[in-house]
Amino acid sequence: MTLPFNPARRRWLAGAAAALGTGSLANLMLAARPAYAADYRALVCVFLYGGNDGMNMVVPTDATRYGQYAAVRGALALPQASLVPLGSSNFGLHPAMAALQPVWGAGQLAPVFNVGPLYRPLTKAEYRAATGAPDLPDSLFSHSHQQTLWESGTTDAQARTGWGGRASEALGTVNPVISLAGNGRFGLSALSAPLVLPAPGGTFGAYEMDAAAVASWAPRAARKNALDALYAGEATALDNRLVDAAAVMHRDAFEKAARLGDLVKSAPGAAANAAIDAAFASLISDGELTSKVAEQLYQVAKLVVGNATVQGNRQIFFVQMGGFDTHGGQVSGSDATAGTHAALLGQLGTALAAFQTALNKLGLGPQVTTFTQSDFGRTFAPNASLGTDHAWGNHHLVMGGAVQGGRTYGTYPQLELAGPDDVGVQTWERQGRWIPTTSVDQYAATLLRWFGAGDGTLQAVLPNLHNFGATNLGFV
Repeated sequence: MTLPFNPARRRWLAGAAAALGTGSLANLMLAARPAYAADYRALVCVFLYGGNDGMNMVVPTDATRYGQYAAVRGALALPQASLVPLGSSNFGLHPAMAALQPVWGAGQLAPVFNVGPLYRPLTKAEYRAATGAPDLPDSLFSHSHQQTLWESGTTDAQARTGWGGRASEALGTVNPVISLAGNGRFGLSALSAPLVLPAPGGTFGAYEMDAAAVASWAPRAARKNALDALYAGEATALDNRLVDAAAVMHRDAFEKAARLGDLVKSAPGAAANAAIDAAFASLISDGELTSKVAEQLYQVAKLVVGNATVQGNRQIFFVQMGGFDTHGGQVSGSDATAGTHAALLGQLGTALAAFQTALNKLGLGPQVTTFTQSDFGRTFAPNASLGTDHAWGNHHLVMGGAVQGGRTYGTYPQLELAGPDDVGVQTWERQGRWIPTTSVDQYAATLLRWFGAGDGTLQAVLPNLHNFGATNLGFV
């Protein structure tokens, strides 16, 4: 017996599967996955879309380098006294990120300097002599291409899968990457797509409403019963492998929806969220989170706490912020501590601090490691519009109870236009586009090693890792 072709039904099936963010057909047909020990660990990627100006996020405070920084940055230079001191590291955070100072003080925060896509270690002379792939990453200084390189952990701008998705698949996590920020490349693997969830209070489910609402109206109940019947035992009796496999996929989708719906929908004010609410108190107004990044990190905190419902002892999450393409108005007139970039870093810093506070209060701080990614850094030299332009190497933050904090990692660039770390030579190209000294591969490998990946898995997930001597940067 086979079902007649029905275009409308086929379109509905495809749409339902995509909306639920479920794994692919092949993924759902895999054999049972290996179990982990009882210890829970999670990675949380926070992607800063547009290209965050890391040079103003983490600033040197020693006299020599601060003097070089201030001389080149001009109107964009943050006053030395305004910087949030990071102990004896000779660096400070942008003043808008003051909420993170206690996290640094607790040894749970570490900057990692001058990270970017690299096929292999590259000197300036080698960069100038290179003619293209494989030595140079594809399409440097382009938003879409560099986002792909960071998310994929490759130097191939056509890469389809992300390093988060590949790691999740290779390590056999119960769930794919869970994204609070749409179906991005970071969470894609060859066999699955991210599980995409809405913000707190959002409805997540095959029926788009709770059980009581479905039962309250006969047509809704009839629709639900028909769907349940279609994807229960009846479909597997059909002599059609594709229909049988589709039934397995949709039953999995409905099971996830039923299992996670109430947890996802839970919002600030619910009794179960009291500890998280206390940590996010300054970011909650009239029962709503005050920024998108706070919404996403609040949801991640709930999912970590509710891991018995989410299931699995290893989980990767994806969170994002946009707006970092600050070509103009990066600062506000003569006040370098205000403006577009300060507002963005303020949202980021307060949300990260609240998230870590919540995890610490709940005894989960050492089990979750959060890290930033971004398209690229921005030019050290400002442009004529009180902004910065596209560059390459960038500085990032890693946060968590397992982080070896209280110190910095990587190599801070020499703050010299046309110097050994700047790609430029001619006057017009001397802008401070730093050649990375740490690769995305090394950054990701350090995180994934903590997550449970061995050498073989790391080499499989990160195809260029073998080109770099150090595969563990030691920050976690």
